[in-house]
Amino acid sequence: MGGVLTLDAAFLGSVPADLGKALLERARADCGPVLHRAIESMREPLATMAGYHLGWWNADRSTAAGSSGKYFRAALVYAAAAACGGDVGDATPVSAAVELVHNFTLLHDDVMDGDATRRGRPTVWSVWGVGVAILLGDALHATAVRILTGLTDECVAVRAIRRLQMSCLDLCIGQFEDCLLEGQPEVTVDDYLRMAAGKTAALTGCCCALGALVANADDATIAALERFGHELGLAFQCVDDLIGIWGDPGVTGKPVGNDLARRKATLPVVAALNSRSEAATELAALYQAPAAMTASDVERATALVKVAGGGHVAQRCADERIQAAIAALPDAVRSPDLIALSQLICRREC
Repeated sequence: MGGVLTLDAAFLGSVPADLGKALLERARADCGPVLHRAIESMREPLATMAGYHLGWWNADRSTAAGSSGKYFRAALVYAAAAACGGDVGDATPVSAAVELVHNFTLLHDDVMDGDATRRGRPTVWSVWGVGVAILLGDALHATAVRILTGLTDECVAVRAIRRLQMSCLDLCIGQFEDCLLEGQPEVTVDDYLRMAAGKTAALTGCCCALGALVANADDATIAALERFGHELGLAFQCVDDLIGIWGDPGVTGKPVGNDLARRKATLPVVAALNSRSEAATELAALYQAPAAMTASDVERATALVKVAGGGHVAQRCADERIQAAIAALPDAVRSPDLIALSQLICRREC
């Protein structure tokens, strides 16, 4: 990936190296059955398409061999709830809801970006059509809200729905700003991070806030955990952008240099273009050229981003955001699980 993220051990503390992955597997085991029931409750053909998107089966309902997602956002809900003394059972419906919202955004994102593959196989829109993919995303969003209406404590349910829907509005604004950035001749790093705050960080912040909420934490603790999740989401997006350029296609399920081929204004590219270097000038010419990028153009652009320091800036930003996330946690809720999920971001490959 252009370099290695190095985090300050004083911020991260000492947690087992494999704890993060164990938390993802636990989230999958606890949240998965609720997700399955929610999807199976949908009318056909929505249920089949939703299960296909989630990687559970193929388009004909035969068993799929691919990935079914990381459950990172569900794990954040569980970790935040546990840090506040909450119960796994109370956090499970919320975990399922945020996973549904996350997947609703992926369905719409694939349509807007024209991505024909996700996790190594055709996206929903490329199999069933654009209109169907949009409707399926809407259905997942509605199902997420329906799950939250079933929370035992009605007051908590109302607060959870309100917070989730506010985050969905932020997501929409972030996605809109992402569309605007691609058409802008000049984009600053601050412009990019403002967009990422809505597109990615809004939901990760919401996940942590909802975990604290169902654990009956006080408002100050909920706010602190939301800040933690927000900063973590920014770090997640920084690393995601690095993977989009230097990631292994065998792991990501997308072509080499996919973001560059589509001339996306990702953080490494934005930072490189703002470096005022010879490499930045050449990269700008490649990005402004009318013809589609060839494989050699993508290879050259990859080298230019690195030479101009774009990868280094994105890595440093991820480092700073993770440190800010850990610093936002009060001592009482600075749990090994939350630290482990922070570490996991730096080690992710897809």
